[in-house]
Amino acid sequence: MKIILTTLNSRFTHSAIGLRYIYANLADLQSSTSIMEFSINDAIQTIAEKLLINNPTIIGIGVYIWNVSHIYELIHILKKISPETIIILGGPEVTYTPFRVNFDLADFIIAGEGDIAFYELCKEIQQNNPPSSKMIPQTAPKLKELKLPYEFYTDDDIKNRYIYVEVSRGCPFECEFCLSSMDERVRAFNLDEVLIEFQKLWDRGARNFKFVDRTFNLNMTTANRILDFFLEKDEEYFAHFEVIPDHFPNSIKEKIKLFPHGSLQLEIGIQTLNLDIANNISRQLKLDKIKENIQFLENETEAHIHLDLIVGLPGESLESFGANLDELVSLSSCEIQIGILKKLSGTQIDRHDILHGMVYSDIPPYDILKNNQLSFNDIQIMKRFARFWDLTYNSGNFKHTLPMLYENESVYKNFYDFSIWIYTQTDSTWKISLDRLSHLLFRYLLEEKKLKEKDIANNLLQDIMKLKGRAIPKYLKEFAKNFKIEAKLGTSGFNKRQL
Repeated sequence: MKIILTTLNSRFTHSAIGLRYIYANLADLQSSTSIMEFSINDAIQTIAEKLLINNPTIIGIGVYIWNVSHIYELIHILKKISPETIIILGGPEVTYTPFRVNFDLADFIIAGEGDIAFYELCKEIQQNNPPSSKMIPQTAPKLKELKLPYEFYTDDDIKNRYIYVEVSRGCPFECEFCLSSMDERVRAFNLDEVLIEFQKLWDRGARNFKFVDRTFNLNMTTANRILDFFLEKDEEYFAHFEVIPDHFPNSIKEKIKLFPHGSLQLEIGIQTLNLDIANNISRQLKLDKIKENIQFLENETEAHIHLDLIVGLPGESLESFGANLDELVSLSSCEIQIGILKKLSGTQIDRHDILHGMVYSDIPPYDILKNNQLSFNDIQIMKRFARFWDLTYNSGNFKHTLPMLYENESVYKNFYDFSIWIYTQTDSTWKISLDRLSHLLFRYLLEEKKLKEKDIANNLLQDIMKLKGRAIPKYLKEFAKNFKIEAKLGTSGFNKRQL
């Protein structure tokens, strides 16, 4: 019996830790099983060809919000070509109902953590005693009894991809928009065993570690030991953690301060700073602590901070969202990711549908379309706002120039106007080159904000020419004569050079 474990990652640089957990726990079936990963950018029929050329008995597929539509198409092709191949689905998109993508063509669906369940199902199939029901609900396995997956990252994975790791599963919080709230009990792996596996990965050359734990800094003993693991290393590395914004005891703060530039990224899910909205969705906020910790990270550490805000939460107006954004920008110069609310099956966010007029798309990724506070047009404008925010603010390409847009005024209101104007010029949010984007910003500041041409040009030259090898845009050449700029060399410092 041949088994293939597969999924479509959102990018080539990502890897699927879930497939490797299943593989690690396949016992006697492991020798007849292989992992084949693809990305959502690969042609579906080519993926089907590569899977079926091995004549598998079973194909197990991980289904996530970013690949669910692609998986639907893939199953259609697989069953057309090889109807006898048994298809087993697992993952968040098939764990909770209602399903908004039709998976009738799948043979079995494991709802829940499939680390052990996949093996048990395959054994039943092998023994010609398959379950009578397509849906196979699962209880959470005991993590300390699972075999760890890390040895099954290949050398190619280590060289070219982020290595996903974890020390716990679950989340103690009950945020109504989040699937993690469905598993309120936090369960931990055997930390000693996990650290041994991390060291093996390190010895093999792994330097990019992304922790998928939902609450990394919940347990101080665990968090400190993980941070110590990296702080003991002499070579460069990158470690990503998702952290609770209001829980940074001094022991954690002191360690975070020790991490060198570029080595540590902390993702902090703010979502909203409006206490009424937060209470409305069962989200706990300790605003004083959150602001204190963001300022600590901004002013006393070299960590890269990634903050999250959501547009479309029930009861939240654009004015409230704008106040959130203004507040975060005043606290930190870090990346602020702006997301659009999604209605994920299994979450409790649907309890607000009637009261707040929440209307969502049933097509992945299930974005909100409108509610009582925001029209469909408002949502569309904010999607473009988020995209242009990524291209300009989050990219870091315009750190000198972009503040001219909103100096001493509301960041939100000024960027809102800019995003509307730039869309009138492009009629698109994609395939906008850096040169064109910088020229658009130049024009807006000159024509709409009425700022001095020389000041705009000076700041744009500082931004555009900070990296070696970039050509001076034509529209800036007249301002570049004898211009001195600071060009950053690696992460070690700055050198003056003459253009």
